[in-house]
Amino acid sequence: MAFQLSDQHIEEFHMLGYAVFGKILPPSLVSDLRRVSDTAREIARERSGSQVQRLQPVGHFDLDQQPFIDYAELPDLVDAIAKVLTPRHRHGNRDHLGILLEPAEMPYCTAWHRDWRDNIRGLNLERWNQGLLDINLFNQINCALYNDSCTWVVPGSHLRHDLLGEAERFPDRPISGPNLGDKTVEEREHICLEYCRSMPGAVPLYLEAGDFALYRNTLWHMGNYVPYSARATLHDSAMTPEFEAWSQRVQQEASERQKDGVVMDNPNANRF
Repeated sequence: MAFQLSDQHIEEFHMLGYAVFGKILPPSLVSDLRRVSDTAREIARERSGSQVQRLQPVGHFDLDQQPFIDYAELPDLVDAIAKVLTPRHRHGNRDHLGILLEPAEMPYCTAWHRDWRDNIRGLNLERWNQGLLDINLFNQINCALYNDSCTWVVPGSHLRHDLLGEAERFPDRPISGPNLGDKTVEEREHICLEYCRSMPGAVPLYLEAGDFALYRNTLWHMGNYVPYSARATLHDSAMTPEFEAWSQRVQQEASERQKDGVVMDNPNANRF
């Protein structure tokens, strides 16, 4: 059955912070994207080693670009994004689009974070606060070519600042990930999963092959990866001219603030 957008998709996106367009990619496109992603995995590991977890942007590498063009022009997908967001939101820019990959040898996870606020050094938090609810900013995409439960989220957290339990869990900036140290594969897998679950209200975001997740990257979220589960997930943004201008301005300001000695502002510094 062809994908059909519903009011539930729109409601979930605005209330939970994410919506999943189930099986919106046709099997033929999944097959083409898997093929080119196999090449991308080889390139990434040759360049950056066995633990690398992405190749980005795809347009800068010797890859067959046609599957990515087909992804960007897929009518059902263009229409769904336009209806959940606006017709001005565009995906599939190959100067930005990446592919998320599984590590080859050892489990790994990122730190919990809310994009820009918790991973851009020198960021002026007031800029982030002002844009928190702006629909033109902060719209991100994961499109799975294999079943993918790597991304964890705190539903609804995009609508607000940190709750007390979240602030108590991560009182410092930069936020630290788990200590994986000199651990076995199984120990690392266990530690990463416990770290995922340590965030109050956290749940995994389940995607099947061909599913497309549109989400607010101001959600609390993170990624948890194991080597025995194949991953090739398109990582993208639903971009607008406003977000391009905002990100350029904010990154330039952050760079200047770093020169002045600012490392990372703590949004919860005065709560304890």
